[in-house]
Amino acid sequence: MGKTKSVPVTTPKRVVKVIEQAPTREERRAEKKLRGRFAPRLGWGGRFSGRVPVEDTGTIYTGPTSQAGGIYPFLLGSGLPPRGVPVGRDVLTGELVCIDPSGWTGKLTTNPGVWVMSQPGAGKSALVKRVCMVYSALGFMTCVPGDVKGEYSDMVRELGGSVVRIGDGIGRLNPLDSGPLKGRAQSLPVKQREALLDVLNGRRLETLVALLSTKHGLGKAPNAIERSALDTAVHVASAAQSSGSDPVVGDVVQVLRDAPEALRTKLSAEDDRYRDLTREVVAGLDNLIGGPLKGLFDGPTTTPLDISAPAVSVDISALRARGNDVVSAGMIATWAYTYSAIDSARSIGLMDRSLVLPMDEMWRALRSGPGLVDAMDAISRLNRTTNDVTIYVTHSLLDVEALPTETDRAKARGLMDRCDTWVIGASSEEELTRVTGKRSLTEQERMMIGSWSSATSTGLDIDPSYDDADGVNVPLEEEGARHPGRGKYLIKVGTRPGIAASLELTATEQRLYRTDTNRRRRTSVGGDSR
Repeated sequence: MGKTKSVPVTTPKRVVKVIEQAPTREERRAEKKLRGRFAPRLGWGGRFSGRVPVEDTGTIYTGPTSQAGGIYPFLLGSGLPPRGVPVGRDVLTGELVCIDPSGWTGKLTTNPGVWVMSQPGAGKSALVKRVCMVYSALGFMTCVPGDVKGEYSDMVRELGGSVVRIGDGIGRLNPLDSGPLKGRAQSLPVKQREALLDVLNGRRLETLVALLSTKHGLGKAPNAIERSALDTAVHVASAAQSSGSDPVVGDVVQVLRDAPEALRTKLSAEDDRYRDLTREVVAGLDNLIGGPLKGLFDGPTTTPLDISAPAVSVDISALRARGNDVVSAGMIATWAYTYSAIDSARSIGLMDRSLVLPMDEMWRALRSGPGLVDAMDAISRLNRTTNDVTIYVTHSLLDVEALPTETDRAKARGLMDRCDTWVIGASSEEELTRVTGKRSLTEQERMMIGSWSSATSTGLDIDPSYDDADGVNVPLEEEGARHPGRGKYLIKVGTRPGIAASLELTATEQRLYRTDTNRRRRTSVGGDSR
């Protein structure tokens, strides 16, 4: 027998590839089972099937929200863009909720103004400070023109900012201070220098008029003749200063008493007639540098505002011991000084940053007199062009209606109307009724906000000075009774549906926001030294 020769059998690569890609029996069974579970696009074929030769385009049905919601009740409005300041989690969906008044301007809103309101103790200031902290990281300058409770000082220092303190033996503030323009105006060309000084003296006049309107001044706005005399006196006092110096209130008083020729000519009055016309305004200015206000506005500014710092704050908490009227006068002076300094720095190119302006204790500011209402109104009209985020913080819309004249009330209402972003915390049903007149709230939104509110806004043994400075995550054993709505907010952007968010503070924020030393001392008596 001959030998057999083994010949290797080779399989074409193409055939091997097909064999390798062939589905297994288990995969074919799974695919068949899946086809039996879901119908193809035109339906199942076969006897008694629902197969159709043409695909149905669908039918559109319309109806009122109350009925359509019953058919499919799982509808939610679109969330806010996840950019800006993280507030917390959406209480319904768990999504991250952010607020970005500056970034929304021109897209979701028409201006960067924010209106924040809730009952005391619900955490308004905690949210505002979160906005200041995050925006500082984005290049904004946090500016607190009048910190009544001193609760922003720790945060401003932590940001590397400057804190100017005003009060008994601490520091003085010259309402006529030129801020960053001091010593710089003389280096400008003549026409530009004169124009700049005219603007500066105009601001000085408005500041004095606002201070005179308080109870420690005249208690009313100066009349036309007194205002004219004051205007001339400010210009004369300013011109008499050496280069790099600013007049003080006492200099203006001295000019009015000396009755220079320019002043008597402007009033068309001599001797006795002149004294009769200027007697009240001189007495009002004397009151601003004496009596309860002595040591506050009667000399040069002790510590100038550092506009190059990442954040600035004017702490007037030391004035609270002198009463509300002194605090109101202090707020007018510090607001005018702070914003005038920043506006002047912008006018000569020393500053180009946008601001975050937290207007806390707004109820006190509104009741202090027409000076602050006018200042707020002026700032809110310009913040869209400068991209300044102005945050108005108050307890109730009734604060606006408490103003003495209809003109002031109309200006204050304009502040609300120019805020496209509203943040509403725990509020009573009566308050929500007033809010609905300004911002449309659905029944569900009102029910949600109402569930956060307390029976009485101050019925939880919360010290007013402890109001919102303590944040929202302080343990119950440290804070006493906790407000049921603390840290919960409904964010309304324009006419969009509201987004409810719950704020949780970080450990650093809890340390910075707990500023009430009396409460700490009260809790440490039992052995807790925190």
